[in-house]
Amino acid sequence: MQAIRKRYFPALAEYIRGGKEASLHHAYELGKQLQEFNQEEIIAVHEECIQELAANVESKDAVQLYHRSFVFLMELMVACRFKMEVSADGELHEPSSAQKFMDMRALMLHSDRSFERVKNKYENVLQHMDSGIALFDSDGILSFINVQMAKLLDIPRKTLVGCNIREILLHPKLAISSKRTILRLYREMFLKRSRYYEFQHKDGKHLLATVTYGDQLDGDFLFSVKDVSEYKQIEQSALQNDKLAMLGKIAAAIAHEIRNPLTSIRGFIQLLRPYLLEVGKEEYARIILTEIDRANDIIYEFLNSSKPSAPMKQAASIDHLIREVVMLTESESLLRNCEITVESYHDEAYVSIDIKQVKQVILNIVKNALDAVEEMQVERRGKIDILLSSDGQYVKILIRDNGKGIDKATMSRLFDPFFTTKQAGTGLGLSVSYRIIRNHGGTIRVDSQVGSGTEFIVYLPLAE
Repeated sequence: MQAIRKRYFPALAEYIRGGKEASLHHAYELGKQLQEFNQEEIIAVHEECIQELAANVESKDAVQLYHRSFVFLMELMVACRFKMEVSADGELHEPSSAQKFMDMRALMLHSDRSFERVKNKYENVLQHMDSGIALFDSDGILSFINVQMAKLLDIPRKTLVGCNIREILLHPKLAISSKRTILRLYREMFLKRSRYYEFQHKDGKHLLATVTYGDQLDGDFLFSVKDVSEYKQIEQSALQNDKLAMLGKIAAAIAHEIRNPLTSIRGFIQLLRPYLLEVGKEEYARIILTEIDRANDIIYEFLNSSKPSAPMKQAASIDHLIREVVMLTESESLLRNCEITVESYHDEAYVSIDIKQVKQVILNIVKNALDAVEEMQVERRGKIDILLSSDGQYVKILIRDNGKGIDKATMSRLFDPFFTTKQAGTGLGLSVSYRIIRNHGGTIRVDSQVGSGTEFIVYLPLAE
């Protein structure tokens, strides 16, 4: 076989590179030289050589390479198999046409089986990609669709191949939401010729659609859809970090420029308090001092939001911490006619946290819940449920209220610095909470329906 390979590989490589008639003539001449070898040996050498050549090209070119190599193999085998026979009169002549046909048929079948194996291999790769793929020909007919794309449409693949866009839209199993999405994509990507389009699927995932067309596809349209939800989360986290970094610079400047003058003003007001008392204006002093303290509190929140101090962690019972928060808010909840209940499914859950910081987070969420249920007092009594559970790796703190809920526009900006829906709010409470929990290696999630209440879920890693 080594003797065959030395002559076979250079000739095959030359034909694959150029594909000219001269190279094909070399195949015929080579076939005459290899007539003494067995055809199974030649085919084995061919497969070995073509695999080596295919390993050096991209996967999309490999199938075409295999196909072209069969032309070379057939030309060679014709010359190799059709040995000249000696007739009764002693003259050389070629075998009969029927024999030629039978031999060629056998070779074609073998080549076709090899080609199918390669084709199935690459098709199998396309079928199981994590991206949805659909190929439309130049007439707009769907010629290929993989498993992932069919799953997105929720329709069997075999009922889609051979359909055009109109027939796909009229498919009885296609959901209304999917029809709207397809129409939007058709308008943006085929009529307006946009190469990329991002949209949100009905299950909430962010998907990126891409279309490829042109000379490289011979007029076909390759349409792909990829789930980019994780990339969107990373993008949003990066945006949040940028906002917090900007907030840090602003907070540092404000603290430096305002805090010291306020301290001086507070001191002078206290000195003037006896004189104001004499003229019956002590109330002015009380109001001024209250407002100065409020301004100091706002500055303190600025400082915390810009750069919360590094957590001074210690092992603590999360159940005990939550019950402390409930005790702190108990009187206020009674005044607002709101009931707070605590259910713990993991009493012995210990976390490594900065107790003061995490207590600040829980207290902030509970106070927000109290504000939310107070606005619904006319319709129903306020209720806040706190549930504690664990999955063995994280402790889960769920704080649920039956308040007014949060609309989608507000939800998207909930953790933004300075964003607030309260008249007296600073818009820093939740952004500070977000930073504190993240510094502890945890996460905060929110789920809400307008008029039905809100759920805040805090995840913190369990102590080792």
